[in-house]
Amino acid sequence: MKKTLVWTAAFLLSTLLLVSCSGKSEEAIVTLEPSVETSESAKETEESSVVHLTTAPEPETETPAEPETEAEPMAQKPEDRVEVDGKIRSYLTGEMVDVKKANRRPLAIMMSNDKEAMPNYGINRAGVVYEAPVEATMNRYMAIIEDYDDLDRIGSVRSCRTYYVYFAREFDAIYAHFGQSTFAKPYLKYIDNINGIEGIGSVAYYRSKDKKSPHNAYGSFEGIQKAIKQLGYSQEYSDSYQGHYRFVVDGAQINLENSLEAYKVLPGYAYNKPSFVYNEEDGLYHRYQYGDVHRGNEGPIAVKNIIFQYCAFGYYATTQYRNVDVHTGQYGYYITNGRAIPITWEKDGDFGVTHYYNAEHEEIILNQGKTWVCIIPTSDFGKTEIHGKDE
Repeated sequence: MKKTLVWTAAFLLSTLLLVSCSGKSEEAIVTLEPSVETSESAKETEESSVVHLTTAPEPETETPAEPETEAEPMAQKPEDRVEVDGKIRSYLTGEMVDVKKANRRPLAIMMSNDKEAMPNYGINRAGVVYEAPVEATMNRYMAIIEDYDDLDRIGSVRSCRTYYVYFAREFDAIYAHFGQSTFAKPYLKYIDNINGIEGIGSVAYYRSKDKKSPHNAYGSFEGIQKAIKQLGYSQEYSDSYQGHYRFVVDGAQINLENSLEAYKVLPGYAYNKPSFVYNEEDGLYHRYQYGDVHRGNEGPIAVKNIIFQYCAFGYYATTQYRNVDVHTGQYGYYITNGRAIPITWEKDGDFGVTHYYNAEHEEIILNQGKTWVCIIPTSDFGKTEIHGKDE
């Protein structure tokens, strides 16, 4: 545990020094899409000491990974995304999948994380999952799925929050939700979405009898596809879309040498107390929460990549609804294959893609496979835990 604490202390110290030297204000301002008017109170944050990194910090006793793990030849290139034997690269995982599914815009669907709603149906199919607090300490998921053709139950489906609109747009996804907060409603015009509380909702969603409301709203492939057609949404990716993440080429692995051991990592969420435990046998991080294995309806959940993305958080006035600044670059961790490196992140404009960078400000390359993104308040940085193999 000592090694983990030393790294964390160095990270935070380096951060503070960078801000002090730059002369930037330490007051964090939550910025929203400029065309939507927000109150001043909606811009308040939980803290006055949020820092903005320009480079990732270095550990006290170790040096960043050598460029060999981030070398350009190891990354897939957009022009290499070609069909082979009926398969093509997935934008979500970097793996070869059925052309019909990989070339169809994915479904980004809101899911409950309340214990009463478990298990999550369809979450095992997600190529990418975003997890973030939505009210006080309560979390919610957005599962981004391209392989859902045979699913007759997906969810339970919950309501929209503003920042999830931005996340879904980064993948050119069709956004599925069951209602929305008052603060998120103005943003829905910026994305193709299927709303459960509007007229089309009864087409895409249904209520199950084995759960109580609000935990019993579910979607299905058939219903969602019918709603997409009725709404007139295109299922083809935009001509300008070239994917979100950069993935390693076939046969290679990103091992993050000279980095921090990361065999058990905890984002620090108070509500469900999740953790990810690395399994050397399958090379995946297995997820736990509520003191037990986190299971979807198709079994335990495991992912190849984890990203801890720290953001400035606040509250909308007189409510417990969280307001998250997903535009002002901050810091984080990239975790894979039992190792972790500190990173920084920057977003391309209001609805552009978020890019993650290593200490040399080179965009990181992900291992092929599923990715779980934890959106964490900067004020909760000290609650994050990264443990080595023998800790």
